[in-house]
Amino acid sequence: MRRTGILALVAITALAVAATPAHAIARKADTTTRHAAITRRARAAAVVHHAEASTRAHIHAAAHATSRAATRAEIRAAAATRNVSTRVRRFSERFTASSINNNIAEGDITAGEDPVVRAAAIQALGNLNGTALAIDPSSGRILAMVNQKLALSSGAEPCSTIKVAVALAGLSEGLIKADTPVNLGGHYSLDLTHALAKSVNLYFEVLGRAMGFERVKHYANEFGLGELAGYNIAGEQLGTYPDTELPAAAGGVGRMCSFGESISMTPLQLGALVSAIANGGTLYYLQHPTTPEELAAFEPKVKRLLDIKNAIPEILPGMEGAVNFSNGTARSLRQNFIQFPVFGKTGTCSNNGTRYGWFVSYGDSPTGRIVTVIFLEGDRAVFGPRAAELTGEFYRAMYEHNYFSPKPATTTTASMTTPTTPAQ
Repeated sequence: MRRTGILALVAITALAVAATPAHAIARKADTTTRHAAITRRARAAAVVHHAEASTRAHIHAAAHATSRAATRAEIRAAAATRNVSTRVRRFSERFTASSINNNIAEGDITAGEDPVVRAAAIQALGNLNGTALAIDPSSGRILAMVNQKLALSSGAEPCSTIKVAVALAGLSEGLIKADTPVNLGGHYSLDLTHALAKSVNLYFEVLGRAMGFERVKHYANEFGLGELAGYNIAGEQLGTYPDTELPAAAGGVGRMCSFGESISMTPLQLGALVSAIANGGTLYYLQHPTTPEELAAFEPKVKRLLDIKNAIPEILPGMEGAVNFSNGTARSLRQNFIQFPVFGKTGTCSNNGTRYGWFVSYGDSPTGRIVTVIFLEGDRAVFGPRAAELTGEFYRAMYEHNYFSPKPATTTTASMTTPTTPAQ
């Protein structure tokens, strides 16, 4: 399988190399001859036009799809790699949703939650319209879930967080490793570590097309997308993973693998998947104790074991790079927290006037790992890096309350802290 997969990827990426059209070169030469005094600004615009046209051709050849699959973000990434100074016209999008929610915890059931974790999550969110979820990846216990109405909803487009599942699928298929260079057209090659850290859409489009829709869907379902993540969690709704590929005119499987378009994912599904990465491959049912009695009787419930043991070391450098690289999409987390390693993935996209901002991560603390998901909805004030920044505040608030300090074995977290008053 691995040899066949690699040959398939090489064949597809080879098709992505397309020569610059001869008529475009002739037209540029003719323009130069007739306008010898052209200004520097006009010359730069011509170079940008040439780079964008060339990039669209590469993407079209790699996927046998229409030019609509070439997104503005892909064009910018490819042009930047070729050291072309671009001037891209801004796309003005109108947002009708609000980013403010002054009652995010209203109606939450909190008696079985960890009070320190819950207080930190509320502090981090402030009055932004969003949800914060914290999970113990060693058991599947939900430590805190703020704004449960949103967390348990039918979900939203996962945006670039879908790249985590796609990366695991590509690694499981033997197509790539962390440092495998993938040709994205011309002289533009990239490996998984940098593609994840910088959230390069074109990389995951090519990878998704190399696998094909059926294989991508197989792994997505195996990782828990399209099914309930929780065990008897009242009010939990089901996200959806479509049974058919996105039409080619809308970007096909490549668009599904880079933006998560046509997919609906819940914060619980994403949290369960990253918990499996954090614990070595066990996909637990998430459980949310709602009373002290349920907490005392809590027992982990395994949904299934994922065959990702060998893939985990390959995906972690990219998730760590998202936070630690100078151009990583989650570098804003470090504004608030640097005390222990954090591995994560951002996501930003919009739909029908609402922008989504995702950040999922696990922190490798001295006392154990913790998984967090922050999902924001609203206008242009919310986006993935903003969710990463809030996650840094979340970790810092817990750190300042000694949550990550070693505790005596006979003393529980709840007995060491003063519980906050549950929201009414």
